[in-house]
Amino acid sequence: MIKVEMLRCFVIVARSGNLAAAGDRLGRTPSAVSMTLKQLETHLGGALFESERKSRLSALGAFVFDQSVLELDHFDRTIATIESFARSESGFVRVAAVPSFAEAVLPRAVQAFRQQHPGVRIDIQDMDSAAVVRELERDRVDLGIATDSGTGADIIRDALFSDAFGVVCRADHPLAATGGPLEWASLGAWPFIANGACGHIEDAEFQRVFTGSNLMVRNTTSLLAMVRAGVGVTVLPRLVVGREERELSFLPVADPTARRKIDLLKSAHNAPSPATQSFERALRRTVSEAI
Repeated sequence: MIKVEMLRCFVIVARSGNLAAAGDRLGRTPSAVSMTLKQLETHLGGALFESERKSRLSALGAFVFDQSVLELDHFDRTIATIESFARSESGFVRVAAVPSFAEAVLPRAVQAFRQQHPGVRIDIQDMDSAAVVRELERDRVDLGIATDSGTGADIIRDALFSDAFGVVCRADHPLAATGGPLEWASLGAWPFIANGACGHIEDAEFQRVFTGSNLMVRNTTSLLAMVRAGVGVTVLPRLVVGREERELSFLPVADPTARRKIDLLKSAHNAPSPATQSFERALRRTVSEAI
């Protein structure tokens, strides 16, 4: 059987012109190099050099040399690609996240990851939690970040963090002057804009406010635009409203159970690539520092 080590030894001898110089490059004794060449020649049934001086290739040797150079180049490139992938220097990571997380946290996680792994391609999509779960189940993403996902056996769910719900209103709204914490009952005096996140709050008083609203806005950007325009007030998690926001106020509520849970989701059937594992570590570090 011809081994890669045999071909590499032969090519180095052919390029060096003698056994001693080849032995120095290979870190082996001349006798060990000679033995490897004899094993290769025995397997091939012919001499690779025209003389024992190893200075001139035979016709067989010239052919084997050309083929060996091609094979070794391909082998070395394959090994380099495998090692690069294993070290997360290459690869592809697909992430789906709820919009608030994609806007507030993911940029910092991506920046930190790319500093260490610039050769990895990253594909990020923002969507609601139900869509995140669907994309994972269809193997279209590697990592999902979703809210109270309630996934089944096909998906692994790990708690990532939670943030508190609060009332969001214009900065000049009368509620803003109170500073909070607010009771749910205080919302009854104002037009309320419902949104998809409201379903996660179980308090009976809030549910009366929620179900009594005649305006539902599911897109967060549109929702905040409505609040800025003075259409009404709403309730959102803390992460959704940036602390640098000047037009809007985020007011804490007196209900300590009103929290949104964010989960990190992965497929239960597909082992994550090294690049995906590295991205997850960068994501968790960013969350621990930012939240």
